Amino acid sequence: MRRTVFFVSDGTGITAETIGHSVLTQFDSVDFESFRVPFVDSESKAEHAALRIKTSHLKTGVRPIVVNTIMDQSLTEIVATGGGLMMDVFAPFIGPLQDELGVQRSSSVGKAHGLTNFAEYEARINATNYALSHDDGIDVRYDDAEAILVGVSRVGKTPTCLYMALHFGVRAANYPLTEEDLERFELPERLKPYKSRLYALTIDAQRLAQVREARRPGSEYATLAQCKRELEIAEKLFRREGIPTQSTTNTSIEEIASKILSQLGIERHMF
Repeated sequence: MRRTVFFVSDGTGITAETIGHSVLTQFDSVDFESFRVPFVDSESKAEHAALRIKTSHLKTGVRPIVVNTIMDQSLTEIVATGGGLMMDVFAPFIGPLQDELGVQRSSSVGKAHGLTNFAEYEARINATNYALSHDDGIDVRYDDAEAILVGVSRVGKTPTCLYMALHFGVRAANYPLTEEDLERFELPERLKPYKSRLYALTIDAQRLAQVREARRPGSEYATLAQCKRELEIAEKLFRREGIPTQSTTNTSIEEIASKILSQLGIERHMF
């Protein structure tokens, strides 16, 4: 089964897409083709969105699913003329909250992702700069690190550090285990003072070989045998040192980051 989904918003569409995707993954027998339609903040844009939805309906013969986060009800009504199945993300919450709080919603656009707190924004920027400057052992001064990810090359340390910096403002560094580290079979001296902040990432050897092959085609570095050897030694080292370890093979970066923060006791809300 194949269905078309439109994530329609008067802002960036990030909220609609994030929530919508989370729900749609529960229907793994359906192949969803999705489109984000952001900044629908005028009648003309709402009419254009409705036309896209109607055109899709005519083309496929099946009405599209519309995940909607438009705050202006009049614009939502225009989008609804496209004939899609309207799924209003905010509707189930607004009424009960208005009753409970005794105030009406403001209907302001873009607050979820706007720059409302400069200090929080600056913390994210500083954390991102920290992750970049402490990537792959470039800078090994870890006194200010809240988390230090360790693992062999290409297991996903860098993107995880950047995600935690951008979304949680966490100062995360990463250290790639070198061939020398693996041969020595002990935790590198520079990491020992920070053992309580270490978190290890690993991955399936076959997947690692694919990732490395794309980066360095035909190299010894990318062979399955080399990947298996490195991972086997690294995982034994992590177990011996009692370092919490997580496989990134079939895990989203959001889940990886959440497990790291939970394991290391870092409580930070998502920006």
